[in-house]
Amino acid sequence: MDSQRGPLLKRLAERTCAWSERWFPDAFAFALVAVAIVVAGALSIGVAPLQVAVSFGDGFWSIIPFTMQMCFIVIGGYVAADSPPVARLIRRLAALPQSPRASLGLVALVGILVSLIHWGLSLVIASLLARALARRDELRMDYRAAGAAACLGTGTVWALGLSSSSAQLQANPASMPAAMLKVTGVIPFGSTIFLWQSMTLAAILAAVSTFVAWKSAPARGEARTARDMGIDVGETDYSLPARTRPGEWLEYSPLLNLLMVCLGAGWLARQVHLKGLGGAIANLNTYNLLFLMLALVLQWRPRRFLAAVNRSVPSVAGILIQFPLLGAIAGLMTTATNGQGLTLAHYIADAFTSIATPETFAPVVGVYSVVLGFFVPSGGGKWLIEAPYVMQAANQLRYHLGWTVQIYNAAEALPNLINPFWMLPVLGMLGLKARDLIGFTFVQFLVNAPLVLALLWILGATLSYQPPVMPP
Repeated sequence: MDSQRGPLLKRLAERTCAWSERWFPDAFAFALVAVAIVVAGALSIGVAPLQVAVSFGDGFWSIIPFTMQMCFIVIGGYVAADSPPVARLIRRLAALPQSPRASLGLVALVGILVSLIHWGLSLVIASLLARALARRDELRMDYRAAGAAACLGTGTVWALGLSSSSAQLQANPASMPAAMLKVTGVIPFGSTIFLWQSMTLAAILAAVSTFVAWKSAPARGEARTARDMGIDVGETDYSLPARTRPGEWLEYSPLLNLLMVCLGAGWLARQVHLKGLGGAIANLNTYNLLFLMLALVLQWRPRRFLAAVNRSVPSVAGILIQFPLLGAIAGLMTTATNGQGLTLAHYIADAFTSIATPETFAPVVGVYSVVLGFFVPSGGGKWLIEAPYVMQAANQLRYHLGWTVQIYNAAEALPNLINPFWMLPVLGMLGLKARDLIGFTFVQFLVNAPLVLALLWILGATLSYQPPVMPP
């Protein structure tokens, strides 16, 4: 291939792909390196080695409930999407593009738009669309680039949408720690995700990221298709074998599926009544139950539902083994204290907020969120670490509190384009390695990082400070 020809973004993608395929480690090794870096950071601020080990062990199993929630996001979304009705819809959608570039643009746009509703669903839908497009041999779509495009929702706009953990947390005072509530107050959606500035930012990022995915696509003759990579993307056979014994009747009857759906629907209706639709869906347990019930309806029969679950399970292997490392990193960052009782998160926060002014607050906090997000890739959990310091600085500098939340939201998504942590569901569903995707997502990072920081600064200048509003 002649890397000196073609659009700049395409040439850059080719070169970064060549580098990442040779040098970038597997996602598990990457997570181990991240742990080692955080351990070194903790030791450098004076944390005792024994305390480092204790914080590592205490944190390792600290997010097991979240790990299972993440697994069920993938399983529920996969089983719902991998059903005959949804498969037909995805197949029709995959028939639309007439070129490799158009195919990649479609995967990117669908993933980004769905992520504004929920990030977990965007990963599943975009991945299944990428698989469907890969079955069209005449397109010769680059399968690696399609996998990268499927990840764009979590690397761009997801936290500016309805599933934003920090915006949901700030709008629900009952979910916030009392000490944090005193600093931030209650911030409704009208001051965060529904600001015109926030919606403008999301629209620009969606358009630019889709354009970059389209422009950086390898040409037909240079593409590596799923077939070239030896990956099977064949269509699922949804037919069921004929029943051979009376005991199988329950496995083929939809009655038990419908009973479960009725029970789940009753619980979901009560959650919506108590918390409102937005508050109910923001809870991962509610979201997961909703999609499991939807999957039971779409699969219709218990036998078909269980077969789809079996197909989905390999997709969560990376989550099961790597998410405990996130818990360990979070524990090391937030609980390993030195002789002054300070953690590594304290030092990082102080280093950034101490140099901020009203004019530089947005880019400074944005860079801080990117740095911390690289080591603690967790939207809601990281906000609990970051908010007390950042929001206190916003109050002192008289900076708009709701836009401060959006600075965090927009910036903390950027590391997801480099850190393979949130790529794991896509990697599992598409049968790829992190090194296959990073070359393309790194190009997105190079374009989006300065764009996000500039827009956060420019749009933030149009807002005025409002003191914290306490709940009645």
